[in-house]
Amino acid sequence: MVSGRPTARPWLPYAVAIVAGSAVIAAAYLIARPAADAVCTPLEVSASIEKDVLLGELAERYNKSDRRVGDRCAVVTVHGLASGASTDALAGDWAAEQPDLPRPQVWLPTSSLWTGQLKLLDEAAGRPAQTPGRYPSIANSPLVIAMPQSKGKHLQQQGPLGWGEVLGSSGRTGWATFGRPDWGRFSFGKVNPNLSTSGLAATIASYYAAINRASDLTKSDVANPAVTQFVRRIEANVSHYSDDIVDLLKDRAEADLSSADTAAPTDMSAVVTQEELVYQYNEGKLSPTPGKKPRVPLVALYPKEGTFNLDHPYVVLPSASPEQRDAAADFLKFLQEPPQQQSFSRHGFRDHERNAAGPLIAAVGGRRAENLTYFDPPDPAVVKAILTGWGTLRKKANILVAVDTSGSMNAKIGDQTRFQVATRAAAKGFGLLNSEDKVALWSFSSETPQRPKSPYSEEVRLSPFNQKALTKELNNLHVEGGTALYATVRAAHRHMLDHYDQSRINAVVVLTDGTNEYTKDNNLGRLLKDVALDPERPIKIFCIAFDEKSDFGKLDQIAKASAGKAFDARDPAKIDDAFVKLVSSF
Repeated sequence: MVSGRPTARPWLPYAVAIVAGSAVIAAAYLIARPAADAVCTPLEVSASIEKDVLLGELAERYNKSDRRVGDRCAVVTVHGLASGASTDALAGDWAAEQPDLPRPQVWLPTSSLWTGQLKLLDEAAGRPAQTPGRYPSIANSPLVIAMPQSKGKHLQQQGPLGWGEVLGSSGRTGWATFGRPDWGRFSFGKVNPNLSTSGLAATIASYYAAINRASDLTKSDVANPAVTQFVRRIEANVSHYSDDIVDLLKDRAEADLSSADTAAPTDMSAVVTQEELVYQYNEGKLSPTPGKKPRVPLVALYPKEGTFNLDHPYVVLPSASPEQRDAAADFLKFLQEPPQQQSFSRHGFRDHERNAAGPLIAAVGGRRAENLTYFDPPDPAVVKAILTGWGTLRKKANILVAVDTSGSMNAKIGDQTRFQVATRAAAKGFGLLNSEDKVALWSFSSETPQRPKSPYSEEVRLSPFNQKALTKELNNLHVEGGTALYATVRAAHRHMLDHYDQSRINAVVVLTDGTNEYTKDNNLGRLLKDVALDPERPIKIFCIAFDEKSDFGKLDQIAKASAGKAFDARDPAKIDDAFVKLVSSF
């Protein structure tokens, strides 16, 4: 059971540090801990966050059993931590990196991709590798292309299709390729590979599809112009990148239940995700009303070249004592026994030998293990090269940033004003963009002596991103007036429609500490209609609420109307994290 979810310190997976050099946040979860018997061997387990609660329940089951390891019992305790965060902590000083979590003796990341990255880190530091080999699985889940049922079944009827044929379908004419021009353009959702195992696995799968092999991906393959062009063509059809695949699917589930139409309002024809999450979506486990199944379920597609398996390895770390290693071996044996494997199955996982249960296959339109081809995990150095190159190949963005400069921004947070805290976080977060992205900067409040004719003004026109120039303009903004939130969002949305670029992610980012105070434009319902998603010309709105007085509920409504996302940073300590996650959408 989850007893608490403290905020973890900012973290950055090694490969991301090479690319971006900025911190990324991850959540740490503490699972309730039983009181240890003085004669029992304690065993601390760090589990990735998509399975940490389940592992906590299985550990509780283990602790209540009469199992003995030699002449002693063992007490297993579990905490949850994202795979990248745990990689970073294991490579450094765990106590400094994760002060709220005990150092583990067993590590359960989502994929062996992370054990490879930890090995790379250890080698670079000149120390013995903590993860030198291959490890047994406790569960498995292949990467799939998930699509609404009607569209997924239509593609299944076309015969075997590959990654490029599905995800590389060209923009507006995408569905016309498959005889359904009435379905319009094709775009898909994907998680930023710097933040997510599924996003990283999807990117690796694109490279394997490009070389038409299922193994031996090399750095020279990654640098091959024909390969990079293939990957770029796939990335060009991304709707926008997400910071969290579960959040993306939860938003889709909410839209599915609230829509009066036969399909959820979205511009995404597909989502690249783990098979178990498609199962959980279809079973209503990701619904805002737990257990309520979606009106339009998802179908899992398995590309013909093969797919990537997320193998959930069981890693006993060198820090384990001989007694703990014995206890770890027994806990692994316990997890691989049928009752525990059935628990994994009920959450949509395949078993430790990659076999799928009947309910999983039925729920997602899945395939049995013998009918799947899996890509081999590349060498860790190749994974690092893929992440390094992704910043160049990813879909670029057109972003209008609207910063609240109302008088309330002068309120103090410690020894700084809200405005100073917000603009510092913005400058740091937008440092993850590059010069191929285009960024505009607006300020907004209400009419003021400095801005008598309009509540908003353009400070930087939409142009190639220049971090130094943007930071300078942010620092020079004048704080005064009320908050013309609705008028500014509407005008910014219209401005981006006028400057719409089919080849880019087009978005409005709104940073505010308050609610709408502008009586000349105070109709939220009209605003929601004005910014409602147009699947053919999507302008996504992303909002950051960074003070307790911010009306997060209304900001969330505005973002969801456009198929964007609102980030809750009403606790000032969360604003850096919110900006990094927001910028990771581009």
